[in-house]
Amino acid sequence: MVYEYANHLSRRGHRVTLVHPALSDDETDHLQGVRRAASYIQRSATGGFRPDKWFPLERNVRTIWVPTLSSRFIPDGDVVLATAWATAEWVPAYPASKGEKFYLIQSWETWSGPEDRVRATWLTPLKKIVVARWLRDIAGELGVECSYIPNGIDFDRFGLDEPIEKRDPNRVMMLYHTHPVKGSADGLEALALVQKKLPDLRATLFGTSPASPAFPRWVDYRRLPSQRELRACYNRASIFIAPGRTEGWPLPPAEAMFCGAALAATDIGGHREYGVHEQTALLSPARSPEQLAENVLRLVRDAKLRTRLARQGHDCIQKYGWELAVDSFEQLLSPNPVRMFQPHAEQFSVLSSQ
Repeated sequence: MVYEYANHLSRRGHRVTLVHPALSDDETDHLQGVRRAASYIQRSATGGFRPDKWFPLERNVRTIWVPTLSSRFIPDGDVVLATAWATAEWVPAYPASKGEKFYLIQSWETWSGPEDRVRATWLTPLKKIVVARWLRDIAGELGVECSYIPNGIDFDRFGLDEPIEKRDPNRVMMLYHTHPVKGSADGLEALALVQKKLPDLRATLFGTSPASPAFPRWVDYRRLPSQRELRACYNRASIFIAPGRTEGWPLPPAEAMFCGAALAATDIGGHREYGVHEQTALLSPARSPEQLAENVLRLVRDAKLRTRLARQGHDCIQKYGWELAVDSFEQLLSPNPVRMFQPHAEQFSVLSSQ
């Protein structure tokens, strides 16, 4: 999502620098520090910090690889944007020359850091932008002001190519990730329960991790699929399963909905951004593979329900376009919107956690 914003802002005439740190936590132990130093040297030489293998960046987006997020490595600009709790710890101490200070909050990131430190970043004097209503609610509970800008979907890269009614109801799809918060183990357990009752069920999984040797034969795993391949998989699927235990504003379920798949998801804040039970999705409690399996079974067996949810989900997700998101983002970051298309537009430094 951060790279998407960088691309869109660059196309609008802004000068964007993506800052990738080898070390974003200043409390790393000595051994880890040595490993990070070696990684820094290696990735500096190879350019391995760039996302070129999996995400196309605009040529005008500058990417830099720095040892830490110390201010001496951060370019001067009009705006500096933290994109994760570990990057937000550095920004308050930056001099004014680095730009106005913002913090893009994409989740309650206690899954990647101590809760007290995560909470502390929300209380810093940075200007906060949250991507979901449940995060806005947390900000309210903490007494923190924030702006709410939901994520966007790329309507050019994804689309409805295969008629919803003609899809095989036994074709399902799911993102696979090894981090527990993604709930992939719950999703696989739910799929196994469904497959016992419906032996014709076939699942397509995709992700960045190597395939698990525990995948059964009825699972087709696509590692790092191209955008074209991913779109084709979305369009073959009748049902997309989203078993996450916590999510900020997850993109894959939304992309699948735009491509015509009915959504069976966990009832968490991120999914509730576009998943309304019995209207655009079937929702079930997180960490409950049995109830998730029941919803998948309902969708496989009930063509009328599956088609209705898929159509209503497809229609619902169309209000989340990138242009609208970037318009709001640009207005918030730009002190003088009239300048936005001029040759010397604002310079943004975006701190990306590695």
